[in-house]
Amino acid sequence: MALAFDVTDAAAVRAGFAQIERLDILINNAGIIPRKPVLETTDEDWQSVIDSNLTSYFRLSREAARLMVPQGRGRIIMVSSIMGLLARPTIPGYVTSKSALHGLTRALAVELAPHGITVNALAPGFVPTDATAALHADAKFNEWISGRAPLGRWCAPEELAGPAVFLASDAASYVTGHVLVVDGGLTAAL
Repeated sequence: MALAFDVTDAAAVRAGFAQIERLDILINNAGIIPRKPVLETTDEDWQSVIDSNLTSYFRLSREAARLMVPQGRGRIIMVSSIMGLLARPTIPGYVTSKSALHGLTRALAVELAPHGITVNALAPGFVPTDATAALHADAKFNEWISGRAPLGRWCAPEELAGPAVFLASDAASYVTGHVLVVDGGLTAAL
């Protein structure tokens, strides 16, 4: 069953989750990344990023936990970014939301662990997506990222599937509160 709703709309989230009888895995993977210098970032720009990239993750995780706690098990996976560990100019809201998401991951992990629910995050490096299309198309930036990552390239989207499957599986039953970095070694290199 597929449900479509605006994750930033609290009423829509509640209505969507009201239709779900059982939930074993939640993968939070919504987000926006407006690119503006801080002096041009409006309060509305800031709030829209926080609402989409952080508040929605909290709200969806809470509603998922309401279903998972009575089951005595579940997996919650936050899709974050290496921008939760590092920073780049022109994306202050994005960097802040991803950093805060790592804290939310740990907070939910320790609270939900007694109920058999694990909460972890994936922190991908640079992946060609709609949100990074302009960066990927910029030959100079693309070469810089490829040269900076020890594996010498961007992450292919399908390379996130294995880590996500691991965190969702029983193989990760004793892993909680962890941020799994999938970045080709970019954050490990100086």
